[in-house]
Amino acid sequence: MFKYETHLHTTPVSKCARVTVRQIMEFYKKVGFDGIFITNHFIDGNICLDIRNASYEERIRFYFSDYEEALKLQDEIGIKVFCGVESTYIDGTDFLIYGLDKEWFLAHPEIETMKMSQLLPYYMEHGALVIHAHPFREAGYIDHIRLFPRCVHGVEVVNASRTDFENDSAQKYAKQYNLLEFAGTDNHGFTYDYLGGMESETPVESVADFINKVKSGQMKVFAQKLHEPYCNAELHELDEFKSLES
Repeated sequence: MFKYETHLHTTPVSKCARVTVRQIMEFYKKVGFDGIFITNHFIDGNICLDIRNASYEERIRFYFSDYEEALKLQDEIGIKVFCGVESTYIDGTDFLIYGLDKEWFLAHPEIETMKMSQLLPYYMEHGALVIHAHPFREAGYIDHIRLFPRCVHGVEVVNASRTDFENDSAQKYAKQYNLLEFAGTDNHGFTYDYLGGMESETPVESVADFINKVKSGQMKVFAQKLHEPYCNAELHELDEFKSLES
């Protein structure tokens, strides 16, 4: 099976990330993944840039800079790199968007004035795959849980950063509304016991191919434990990483 990380963050674009592009790529190569999607926090979320003083174009160009760095490294490191977006509504309600590139976002500044209930269908109309990330996440900064079952294709039912209760609730939600089931680690470079992602019997050739495979059921959710949890400090000593359990 071919394994893909669908949800991860890198520094400097995501303010909350603790790993560089090279570090995370070398890590996923080490543990046997075939590809990764870099899904940094978008300009409506926890992006590491003073958005008050930057223009829309400047923010978009900065946003895609980590992904563009990864593209330059993929042949050297030997792992495929794809791009996604994690869009945020207020605090804590996040959506993974796949299939829209830098040129598309540069051409559509109107997205900044749209409500999320308008924006998600707008993304879908333009060919994007829209996944509600960790929909039942609970935290002190999250005032309440918000669901958009008519505005998404699927739900992240496995998120390695969340509790079993939250993931189980997400799976029940997906089944109730007949939404696609999706998985990812939500990797920020913190400590994890396992990695999540999507796997397929054939390799993903492009983001469009990935979207087709997800929608047609050719990609399946997987979660695989690490022998030992890893943390950001270990990323400087890649030989110290423990391989995924077979």
